[in-house]
Amino acid sequence: MRAHIIAALASCSLLAGCSTEEAKETTAAEPLEKIEWRMTSTYPSTLIQLGTMGKRLERELHEISGGNITLKFYEPGVIAPPFETFDAISYGAIEAGWSTPGYWAGKDSALQLFSSVPFGPSAPEYLAWIDYGGGRELFEEVYHKHNIHSILCGMTPPEASGWFKKEITSMEDFKGLKIRFFGLGAKVLEEIGASPQLIAGGEIYQALELGTIDATEYAMPAVDYRMGFYQVAKHYYFPGWHQQSTFFELMINLDAWNSLSPLHQRQIEATCSSNIRYGISEGEALQADAMTALEAEGVQIHTWPPEILAELENAWNKVAANMAQEDPEFARVWESLQSFRKKYKAWSDRGYLKD
Repeated sequence: MRAHIIAALASCSLLAGCSTEEAKETTAAEPLEKIEWRMTSTYPSTLIQLGTMGKRLERELHEISGGNITLKFYEPGVIAPPFETFDAISYGAIEAGWSTPGYWAGKDSALQLFSSVPFGPSAPEYLAWIDYGGGRELFEEVYHKHNIHSILCGMTPPEASGWFKKEITSMEDFKGLKIRFFGLGAKVLEEIGASPQLIAGGEIYQALELGTIDATEYAMPAVDYRMGFYQVAKHYYFPGWHQQSTFFELMINLDAWNSLSPLHQRQIEATCSSNIRYGISEGEALQADAMTALEAEGVQIHTWPPEILAELENAWNKVAANMAQEDPEFARVWESLQSFRKKYKAWSDRGYLKD
């Protein structure tokens, strides 16, 4: 501080003079207010990637801010039920939440397009649309209508397509299938005659074991292995056509966000950017060993035949068209993503080696 004051005094003298008090005023920084917020989570902290990225956010943000921001992680249900997180943050009952936009289809269907998209983009393409294709601006516009400022704050690689008690050999096998499924992919399964339902992560194993559901998808092999699904279902399908990459988010009450200093806002955004990189690199590194462990448990790993994937993609195109017709906000976001992907294809088809 003394050096800063001396430098300020020197500058003042060169500029025809100013008082010592004026120099002190121009150099003394106001102490930053300490922020102590509660962050409820829709995922338990012990759940690899889905929950651990939220815990990492808590830790890293405290360090990056020099202890000025405390974002205390609360387990699901401790201060808000998982599926009530949106309302609790919107009304200001809780300052922040750790989740994924795909959970809030009932609040605004367009939000699902910022989580994962059937037959959608890989992580690099998805990030390119968010950062340089207008995605982020649309994301904030949709959320701000609900008094929430959300920051994309984590990302995971492709998910598995799901666990089935019986092998799936044709589209007919989906008819009447009771399956836990997430997001827009559930709409696709409904379109082809399945009976999808959204069940919280902690309840899936029991539902599968008791026969309440016949099948389930949840996450990537490393996560699914920890969940123990292999103990009650042995048929595991790839690729995860419904989630080729998935965003996670830090939801913040909009009034609380606007009350922050610019420095605090930048620190939160920088920490979330770091969390996205971490999520992708960790996620890619974990899956091979998990698949080996699952095979050792007697799991049969299947690859969807091209004809089934084609039928699923046709169903998705129909679902997307219907949703765009029914919801102008969904249509606006969908058009933005589709336009970007069409332009991006000129690069992706030429720039990358094909398998």
